[in-house]
Amino acid sequence: MPVSVRLDKDTEELLEKTAKRLGTTKSEVVKSSIRQYCEPILEKKSKSLYEFIKEHIDSLPSSGRSDLSVRHEELLYEMLQEKRRQGRL
Repeated sequence: MPVSVRLDKDTEELLEKTAKRLGTTKSEVVKSSIRQYCEPILEKKSKSLYEFIKEHIDSLPSSGRSDLSVRHEELLYEMLQEKRRQGRL
């Protein structure tokens, strides 16, 4: 399927030099570049909210504390009191 794209002079030179260095056509460089750019974007968009959150939570270090869900209010209060004592709040 033909597609027409207008390139500025610098981008056109970059495309030509890259194609020559790779020993391929400008069309192949453009197609490869579009795939490399677009595929990760589409992959990220296709993840569910659960997968996105799980991926980010799994990358966080563990606190090592097993009582955080039970004592969260108390621990938050203690943390705020400590900041207040230090004059940071």
